[in-house]
Amino acid sequence: MYLTKEEKAELFAKHGKAKNDTGSAEGQIALFTHRIKHLTEHLKTNRKDYNTERSLVMLVGKRRSLLDYLTKKDVLRYRAIVKELGLRK
Repeated sequence: MYLTKEEKAELFAKHGKAKNDTGSAEGQIALFTHRIKHLTEHLKTNRKDYNTERSLVMLVGKRRSLLDYLTKKDVLRYRAIVKELGLRK
């Protein structure tokens, strides 16, 4: 498995409010970003894996909707998470 319990807890501790706070938008966006990077690397070697490609597109859409939600609720939190994860160039 590419993401262990410890790595996931560390991800939520770093980007969420607490280690156990798995429901915050920032934590989920960070988790989705980690998974998107992993799937992108997988698709570089397995170009014809269309099921993974579909999963990647769906994940990007979920992350986009969470980012839109954060934009509406709290622009400062949105800007902070985008800067932390380096999502915008």
